[in-house]
Amino acid sequence: ADIVVVCRTGVRATIAAETLARVGRHAQVLEGGILGWRRAGLPLREGKKRLPVDRQVQLIAGTMILTGVALGTLVNPWFLALAAFFGAGLTFAGATGTCGLALVLLRMPWNRLSAMPADGTATCAAGAASTCAAPATPEK
Repeated sequence: ADIVVVCRTGVRATIAAETLARVGRHAQVLEGGILGWRRAGLPLREGKKRLPVDRQVQLIAGTMILTGVALGTLVNPWFLALAAFFGAGLTFAGATGTCGLALVLLRMPWNRLSAMPADGTATCAAGAASTCAAPATPEK
């Protein structure tokens, strides 16, 4: 079966195709990605727009740090541990490139990839791009 790898601009798809080639699978890349497809005026079926995982992490971590500082100041100093925990997590993520919160969020239902339906139309979930789209088959 033919494999066509698609991403927003084509950069990540090219990396994925190279990875597949190293394990003996041939994949083609949609040149220019979804943005190139859109610029060419070709038909495009778009899914729901979702918040990227990195922004979900920023919102959660920021909210928890602010909450910890506010509660630590107004209620009990032990709540500062909440801010310290999330601050340490962000520091670890920055130092290692591994974000535990992002890994947890990727397992949530709204961030999971959906299977491709039998009719061949693609669906997907949030990843690095906030818009998830799949090219429709051009009419001949």
